[in-house]
Amino acid sequence: MKNKWNYLIIFWLSTMIFPFLTSAQNWKFIKEKHGVQLYSRHEAGKGLKYFKGVAEMPISAEKVFAMLENVHQTDWWTKDVTQLKVLHYEKDRLAQLYLVYRLPWPFKYRDLYVNITASINPITGERRLTSVPFRGTSVENRDYVRIKDFREEYKVWPIDKNRSRLELEFYIDPGTGLPDWLVNMVLADSPIRIIKTIREYLYGT
Repeated sequence: MKNKWNYLIIFWLSTMIFPFLTSAQNWKFIKEKHGVQLYSRHEAGKGLKYFKGVAEMPISAEKVFAMLENVHQTDWWTKDVTQLKVLHYEKDRLAQLYLVYRLPWPFKYRDLYVNITASINPITGERRLTSVPFRGTSVENRDYVRIKDFREEYKVWPIDKNRSRLELEFYIDPGTGLPDWLVNMVLADSPIRIIKTIREYLYGT
């Protein structure tokens, strides 16, 4: 029964939209699936891995970025988000959110404050969304477990007028006391699932 709940909690975490550049080891190619190349790497001193997905999208960089950057367009997010508060939003610049995620019983829900910074390179057309946690405005709720250690970064480059390259990189410490090898194993395919969802949402295939 314990193993069952361990897998359930990590499967839930794998649906979260979480991913960031660090001074870590070189990326190691794992596999390609659904047109997404999957990579992983370790950060020095940590057992949990960073994961990265890379894919060509049959959609313009402008359209992909507009969807990802819009904190009011969240119908493609996991349904386990039970609360979403937009604390601050400046289009194409900055967003601050408070999120609560549902976990299956008997685990506590997770909450987090996230700061999202957007940037656009006017020369190369590269667009980035970088997400990190911040302290927030409220004390920690004893009914939740606060996520404090995660990084996420989306990068989008134009290939031509109707195609783009998308990268999603993330790291998350669920703070559950689960073994690192199990968390790594279950979270590994998350970039593939997320990029596939984005492509299907925007393009339909």
